[in-house]
Amino acid sequence: MNTRIAPGAEVDEKATVGDGTSVWGTAHIREDAVVGRDCSIGRGVYIGPGVTVGDNCKVQNHALVYEPAVVEEGVFIGPAAVLTNDPHPRAVTPAGAPKGPQDWTPVGVTLRHGASIGARAVCVAPVTVGRWALVAAGSVVTRDVPDFALVAGAPARRVKWVGRAGVPLEDEGDGRFRCPSTGERYTERDSDTLIPEGEQALHDGLADD
Repeated sequence: MNTRIAPGAEVDEKATVGDGTSVWGTAHIREDAVVGRDCSIGRGVYIGPGVTVGDNCKVQNHALVYEPAVVEEGVFIGPAAVLTNDPHPRAVTPAGAPKGPQDWTPVGVTLRHGASIGARAVCVAPVTVGRWALVAAGSVVTRDVPDFALVAGAPARRVKWVGRAGVPLEDEGDGRFRCPSTGERYTERDSDTLIPEGEQALHDGLADD
């Protein structure tokens, strides 16, 4: 298997790391985590027990991906970004005893295909970041992010639409947008829905069901 595990990285024997993936020094991949093919896992990254990371993902230095996060294919997670798993964090119970696994239920963040999370952004579980969406550096995501949305701030709000290239789209009027990088066109159906030119028939069919 063509997998690179750098000296100093800690990969549990019960974890799975796909062919072509590089895991850099001081990264820690816990038991039952699954990392796909052709990924890059940076220095100091933490991937929790049972987390799934799809193929062709890049997790940059010191990012923290807590269980039970789901990271789909082609996702970028920037340096020091955090995917949390406890909406009501406490170190102790109401009685003052240290909290154990029986005292709380972890909930995960989901990152859909092609999404990007900027440096030092925080995704507060449970949230879903949609396909090809882009979370700006330093943002705090507290609610779901639509496909192709560019969100920024704390709490994060949509400020633009982006295409698959990650470049903000040009508004051509009448709810139509164009990517200046690829030329791909999109249609806005409402304030939270952007549909690529080629997916409109599929979207209309699902809406009719």
